[in-house]
Amino acid sequence: MMKKYCAILVLTFVGCSSSGPSNGGVYFESSQKVHHSKNGMVVTGHPLATKAGVDILAKGGNAVDAAVAAAFTLAVVEPSMNGIGGRNQILIYSPETGYHGIDGTTAAPQDYDFENAPKKRYGYPSIGIPGVVKGLTKAQADFGSLALKSIMNPAIEIADKGHALIAGEAIRQSMVNKQLNEFEGTRQHFLQTDGSPMVPGQWFVQKDLANVLQAIADNGPDVFYSGWIAEKIVADNLANDGVLSMKALADYEAEVSHIVTGSYRGYDLSALWMPSFGAITIEALHILESLSDDLTNNMEWGEAVYHAIESAYLDRKNQKSLLDAEKLTSKKWAEKRAAEIHNEQAFEDWDDLPESFTAPMGHTTHLTVVDKNGMVVSLTQTVGTIMGSKVVTPGLGFVYAQTLGGYLGEVKPGQRAASHISPIIVSKDGSPILALGAAGGAKIPSAIVAVISRVIDQNHSLDKAMALPRVYPQKEGIDLEWTGTDAWSKADSTYFINMGHVVSIQRGKGRFGRVHAVQKNSKTGEWIGVADPDWEGSAGAPN
Repeated sequence: MMKKYCAILVLTFVGCSSSGPSNGGVYFESSQKVHHSKNGMVVTGHPLATKAGVDILAKGGNAVDAAVAAAFTLAVVEPSMNGIGGRNQILIYSPETGYHGIDGTTAAPQDYDFENAPKKRYGYPSIGIPGVVKGLTKAQADFGSLALKSIMNPAIEIADKGHALIAGEAIRQSMVNKQLNEFEGTRQHFLQTDGSPMVPGQWFVQKDLANVLQAIADNGPDVFYSGWIAEKIVADNLANDGVLSMKALADYEAEVSHIVTGSYRGYDLSALWMPSFGAITIEALHILESLSDDLTNNMEWGEAVYHAIESAYLDRKNQKSLLDAEKLTSKKWAEKRAAEIHNEQAFEDWDDLPESFTAPMGHTTHLTVVDKNGMVVSLTQTVGTIMGSKVVTPGLGFVYAQTLGGYLGEVKPGQRAASHISPIIVSKDGSPILALGAAGGAKIPSAIVAVISRVIDQNHSLDKAMALPRVYPQKEGIDLEWTGTDAWSKADSTYFINMGHVVSIQRGKGRFGRVHAVQKNSKTGEWIGVADPDWEGSAGAPN
């Protein structure tokens, strides 16, 4: 086969200073990617969100308190990736009550006219019922220990007083500037007066969003789903070919997720069933375990991970019932899939997959938190592609997720939008020792599998496991991540070519998922938090 190399633009995201006001507001500070502590840990995609979570832990809050504070803050400082108009999936471990899942996924209204409604990849017709607010407030009400007002204060203050726009966020918004200019509210809230994008380090104040967040803090989620915020949402949507109604919003509830389980080389795995892809992630790990007992050789590791992901992804469309959940997470099914790999197995029809299954670059944000008592939260939050639907209602200040219209596949009336989101917790002898999740669209499960395997199979430290290159199966062959240090070599490429693959070297930052994780040192009891080296996130803990 001919060797194929692809050159990809590298976007290097760096911190920026700001000339913002000296009497208030929040500046971006350099991030710490790796942190050690016995007092808990917070790892997020933005230093300000990490700080919000750490401050809550320092005030005596538990892991859920800190995670919810960080998630609301991410909705303010990382709007290209997530927001209160989006969706989330939350996996919680309590030392007292075990594992719990919360589904705050966006949904199609029950009366959605699927056959006749306009289908648009972005814009008002792509907007479904937002789930983040109900998801976060349910987590707080069911498992938190502090008042919602105190938890939301960091996000409200940053929105009200402003912060210096981080470079990566400015770059991402500039990439969709043409689409953002199509909508009045988006121009009002996210663009310069001449329609140009904001720039790195620009002072970004979001007064209307602060008012919305304050209303939720004061009155709870009902103000968002049936009060004045809902009225503004519905009026704007109905005036612009949207499908939301007051009844659709009022009827929405965050749901309890089914926990799917598995094991990997003696370690227990816990994740979330649909609309999360936790079963697919567990299935991939089970297949990987079936393929080889020794994955210390890097080239053999890459080949095995490639096949494990490709095989597990055959079942992405087969997740419909709890019977499917049981089957897909069984070792027997993994052994069947592993045996098919070398028997001319029929792989997915790439031409018949939703765009979200094949997009070269995925978006989303993830955070992981543990407190000093061992409560763990792994939370993934998103609006879809960059800036989601690209729509902001004038006077509200948040972008809606992209849910309907085909990007995620068909979402029928009443259905929730399934995606590759996959928070997961790895435990040993009944106690979590590793918790993680990722951003990155279809590459979320593969990034998670890579990190877990690097830690367990290759005995790497968490920070080393996160920095090492990953692999991903594509329609035309295998993608190898270029990481600079410890990157795949020419000899590695030759190995994969000799195995029959068309090889593509991908040099873009963050193209193989962005993982944020915590790991426990079983000997010292200390937690290590690691933010993905390809993103601007950080890890931190209270003193």
